[in-house]
Amino acid sequence: MPVQARKPFLYVVVCAAGIAADVSKLITAAQERDWEVGVIATPVAMNGFFDTAAVEALTGRPIRSAWRTPGDPRPFPPPDAVVAAPATFNTVNKWAAGIADTLALGTLCEAYGLGVPIAVLPCVADALAAHPAYQDSLIRLRGMGVRLGEPYTGEAGEDGGRPDFGWERALDLLER
Repeated sequence: MPVQARKPFLYVVVCAAGIAADVSKLITAAQERDWEVGVIATPVAMNGFFDTAAVEALTGRPIRSAWRTPGDPRPFPPPDAVVAAPATFNTVNKWAAGIADTLALGTLCEAYGLGVPIAVLPCVADALAAHPAYQDSLIRLRGMGVRLGEPYTGEAGEDGGRPDFGWERALDLLER
């Protein structure tokens, strides 16, 4: 009997931004592109920024937010790629500085060190995006080979409507 090849595994890192409520769109798009998905969320994102039960049902796996203890089994296989979406001001700046004080940040720092492809969809207000530390962080991440999508501010356009976050952009960035 032939051994069935496993699907590639995608880690989705979710940060605390309002748009995170729609992260299931990214998960569904990834699954349609034949990825298995595991979600890692920042601790703040776990506090009502998205429907954790619905995401767990969609992926068939628990959401990770805290470090596992020594001896506990790894709940996800190693990643074939990582997407950070939405990626907040705080996460972008800490990650670029090499700060790994949460599982989400530790995962991003480690994925870079392992050479795992990483795509990021920033979600940062214009006032924060203007901060020089943020601009420096983007330069550093680009220099690390991180595939950055255009920033999303979520601010209403001239017609009063909010622009679509375009979750699929992250997958497109991984495929380029």
